[in-house]
Amino acid sequence: MEVSPAVRARVIEQAEHRCGYCRAHQQHIYETLQIEHIEPRARGGSDDIENLWLACSLCNRHKSDKTRGYDPETGRWVRLFNPRRQQWQRHFRWSADGTEIVGRTACGRATVDALNLNNDVAVLVRANWIKVGWHPPQD
Repeated sequence: MEVSPAVRARVIEQAEHRCGYCRAHQQHIYETLQIEHIEPRARGGSDDIENLWLACSLCNRHKSDKTRGYDPETGRWVRLFNPRRQQWQRHFRWSADGTEIVGRTACGRATVDALNLNNDVAVLVRANWIKVGWHPPQD
């Protein structure tokens, strides 16, 4: 999807240069953060700025056209986390060592699972970010 430079700049600013799901900061990753559709276009989502946010390529690829995920604790299907409308800290926290994202709510747990937020590469990279003082984010 192509967005205008003005819309891209606005989304980047609103997202504070971070992936809305794993919180990776643009200055710490190799690829440019992607503009993603919170409600995927394949499911009727619009190109309106209210439906756009930033995501790293790993999170965006795993999210794909998903809007719901399975909560392993309750066994229910629930809506995935919406980084534009929901507070990250309400639904997630960092593990004690800071390398993994832990879901606090059904939404958080389902999103961790659906987006594979604790895949081996992400956990390894976070461990290295911790060593140099880049992680975890302080917000």
